[in-house]
Amino acid sequence: STHLSPERLTDVVQRTGCAIVSASADIAPADKRLYAVRDVTATVDSLDLITASILSKKLAAGLDGLVLDVKVGSGAFMKDVEAARGLADALVKTANAAGCKTTALITDMNQPLAPSLGNALEINEVMRVLTGQVKKGALIEVCASLGGVLLTNAGLATDVQAGADAIIQALADGRAAERFGAMIAAMGGPVQFVESWWRFLPEATVIREIPALQSGHITAIDGEALGFTVVNLGGGRRVETDKLNLAVGLSDVARLGTKVQRGQPLAVVHAARAVDADRAETALRAAITITDKAAPKSDLILDRIG
Repeated sequence: STHLSPERLTDVVQRTGCAIVSASADIAPADKRLYAVRDVTATVDSLDLITASILSKKLAAGLDGLVLDVKVGSGAFMKDVEAARGLADALVKTANAAGCKTTALITDMNQPLAPSLGNALEINEVMRVLTGQVKKGALIEVCASLGGVLLTNAGLATDVQAGADAIIQALADGRAAERFGAMIAAMGGPVQFVESWWRFLPEATVIREIPALQSGHITAIDGEALGFTVVNLGGGRRVETDKLNLAVGLSDVARLGTKVQRGQPLAVVHAARAVDADRAETALRAAITITDKAAPKSDLILDRIG
């Protein structure tokens, strides 16, 4: 359970060193009301309101340090770098003024961070990283970069690179997986989750490879469209009362710059019904652009603020 009382949260962190929890209604209760006001007054894009919403719960919790990952690109709220930089600057200045040491990284989100989208499918990717089956890639790079900054700001690393190296080492020697497993057990999950996580993750009824209809290079991926594809499969909520299907989503999504041959899989759809898979296939093809000429490679970490 991610719904822990303050007392139990403190106990879990003291025993395992970490916890992944949801905020209760007692943390910055005005934020939910402001969201409702923003919806009906068309002020959702207000930089000031976004800054207040993001930071309110974090500052109310009394943090000593914070690192923020501000995404930019087709799969992010901010579509261009200048808009992302403006948000990052507002967040960092506000949080630091409130006494919380804060840094923001601006990271590229023109493709999914990992090659899977969907609840159980993303946990599968996380576990592959934690258990050493995946040793490099965007997910590891972003985690190491964010962790390196946080360790440096907290005085636990001499510089950002040393902090990032410490994160990589914790993944490589199994300490990160051990901590994660201890946290899962302390929060009521399976005791042996890390050792056989696949046993506890649900599988979709329909699993279908989606082949490329032409040969060429993948030059663009509409990350937002892929996200909506997962929502339409049942993996995300349209309204708050929707019940999630934890098994559905997309896996093995081809990466930007990949050279594909006709018939080679672009991704695998995990759906509850064949008709859902059909719709997801159509959406997936529309979201991935294949051209004859390869696109230049872009950086993952675009900037650091603070």
